[in-house]
Amino acid sequence: MESPGREVALDAARGRIVRTAAAAAIGVALAVACLPLGLYPRLACAVLEAGCPTGAAPRGELPRITRLTAVQVAQRGAYVALGDSYSSGEGVWELSQAPVNDGADRCHRSEGSYVPLVARTYRFGGGTAFYACSGATTRQLLSGQYGHRPQITRVTSATSLVTLSIGGNDAGFTKVLTGCIVKIPWSSACVDQDAAVNRRIEELRTSMLKVLRELRVRAPSARVIVLGYPRPFPKDPVESVDNLTVADQRWLNAVTRRLNDTVGSVVAEFDRAIVAFGAPGSAEYVDAYEAFAGHEVGRPRPFLNGLAVDMGELRVNARSYHPTGDGYRRFAELITAQIAAGPGRPMNNVLLTDPNAPPPGAAPPR
Repeated sequence: MESPGREVALDAARGRIVRTAAAAAIGVALAVACLPLGLYPRLACAVLEAGCPTGAAPRGELPRITRLTAVQVAQRGAYVALGDSYSSGEGVWELSQAPVNDGADRCHRSEGSYVPLVARTYRFGGGTAFYACSGATTRQLLSGQYGHRPQITRVTSATSLVTLSIGGNDAGFTKVLTGCIVKIPWSSACVDQDAAVNRRIEELRTSMLKVLRELRVRAPSARVIVLGYPRPFPKDPVESVDNLTVADQRWLNAVTRRLNDTVGSVVAEFDRAIVAFGAPGSAEYVDAYEAFAGHEVGRPRPFLNGLAVDMGELRVNARSYHPTGDGYRRFAELITAQIAAGPGRPMNNVLLTDPNAPPPGAAPPR
């Protein structure tokens, strides 16, 4: 028969073994989840009785692990808005308006963009940084534009949400549209650009992946929401508009669909990789192709500006074929809905708290 002292010692040893096994399992989960390294000493002290602060006794209690919701993940840190003119607010920008921030004049950042609307809808713990820039390509997003620091450098480990629209300038959409409008009437100059556009869209896959990878390196726990482009013309156009024939409009719609599908497939593939590793954060795509349905160019109340010409300078105004105020408000609705809905799967972001503290969101004791 074993002595009481030996039984106590065996029970203590068994307890340590159980806690060690639990710690190993949780440690693997935490490592996969890329949680801050500062959490590991707390876990080691609680279950391994090692690494405790001087004079502190191990408590033998595992920290409470809480899986965060999609909204909680988005709001924990800073919201950083990147991208091109469809995010900067080109369609409503005015030279006379007060600049949003440094460099806003060159980039045509406007308070009328969807970004300020999203920032007012949700409370982001780290505030909002708005650095989308008109004309940006994926390369410029990574390397800089107009002498400004690269947009990507605004993203840090403290970033919890990134939104961006990108790819239209890589596809040369402005040049394509100009070639369609400034042509001999009834010529095929518009659709003749198809092969070149297809090549540029296909090349976008590689550069889009680079953008997502860099965002992931800088903000490994953030949600990244990529916004697609709206269909510019009615699904079944019936008349010419801005020197664009019905065939031209259908082709430009098809190009937009092709561009969206390409960007969306890259984003979806990237998110599948995040899921496969059980990692935190997400890559999400918002398909905006039908977002302006009933309000395309040529409709009575369009959400896109039609062709605008500065007669004094005899040039096309940059706001042409960019969202109106209503268009940007529609974008804000799409983004805020996506923030609330999440990526359509559980988030792997978790929070460790004191087991004796009230759960997050619980009312304080009276």
